[in-house]
Amino acid sequence: MNILSIALKEIKQDFRDRRTLLFLLVFPIVLMLILGLALTNAFSSDVSIGDLKVVVKDATGGGELSQAFTTFTKEVGKTGVVFESLQPGENGREEVENNRYTDYVELTNQGISVYGSSRDPIGSNIVQGMLASFTDKYNAAAAVARIEPAKTEMVFAGGKQDYIKELSVDPDRTPGSIDYYALAMTVMVAMWAAMPAGGLIQREIGRGTAVRLVTAPVRKSEIFIGKILGGIVTNLLCVIVIILFSKYVFKAYWGSHMGIVLVVLVSEVVMAMSLGLAGGYLLKGAASRGIISLVVQLMSFFGGAYFPIGNDSGGGFMGFLVNLSPIRWANRGLTQVIYGNDVSAAWPVVGINIGFAALFLGASMIMMRRREGL
Repeated sequence: MNILSIALKEIKQDFRDRRTLLFLLVFPIVLMLILGLALTNAFSSDVSIGDLKVVVKDATGGGELSQAFTTFTKEVGKTGVVFESLQPGENGREEVENNRYTDYVELTNQGISVYGSSRDPIGSNIVQGMLASFTDKYNAAAAVARIEPAKTEMVFAGGKQDYIKELSVDPDRTPGSIDYYALAMTVMVAMWAAMPAGGLIQREIGRGTAVRLVTAPVRKSEIFIGKILGGIVTNLLCVIVIILFSKYVFKAYWGSHMGIVLVVLVSEVVMAMSLGLAGGYLLKGAASRGIISLVVQLMSFFGGAYFPIGNDSGGGFMGFLVNLSPIRWANRGLTQVIYGNDVSAAWPVVGINIGFAALFLGASMIMMRRREGL
């Protein structure tokens, strides 16, 4: 009963602090809106390529490769890729360099040579991907022809060939800017629980109420657990408000595993509270909250809260800092849960968070017991 009374007192005290509510609710929502609107194009998956023109020089003299390639160009022409023959007196490379064509393809009895455009790397990569698919198919047919010539047609049988294959986590749903920042801001706010936790005990000492708590008929462990429980509930409620606001006002996508998402966020809030509490005991004094705040902001920066960080974040010291951030762990795990329906990606994040929480709470309890007061 004492634990619940202390927890309820902490919750009421936190919600009476308007500056804290403004910081935990209004700031991330406004930042979500500003960054989400400002960086809309950076998250757009709709890229208009238009028709791609490829110039071809056939030096095979009408061999099997030429015939197969003609069939290939007719099929691919339906997708908007136009293959044109190189005219006498023209130089294929110069045509590409002058941006008249995306690629220059030369057919010889030794194989296919491609000269790509550096001005249109996306279009050039698309064409080269198609050519690679055709080459694999042709090589397979040639291998079959050497063994069973009668079965060569079976390699190209089966109707329309897919020369472009799209592979993604969820082709029908990719995160937009609002989706990304709704998740990033929510995870960041969960991590912000460390900042008020850093002053959880210092506030009582500053107000002169620490002595009254110690002399009251309440055990230290009850005070400790009650204050942590109250802080967890307060921060978790703020996280839920941000999720609901982003989902129903900004129309952010949160997937179909909301329970798993909340489990990950709860584990992060618990870990953040434990980190802040241990930091407050270890650093002591008024400077502890400032140092903890700086550490949390660095975690947010390197964890991708303010700008997206790809999976190829690089090695070295920068890559180490990126992968060290708990916000980075949660962002990556929740992204796989939300957009890949991979529920198993959540459990390593939860395990790491709970493991660190146990470590920080254990250290805090040891330091608290060594003190006469709180």
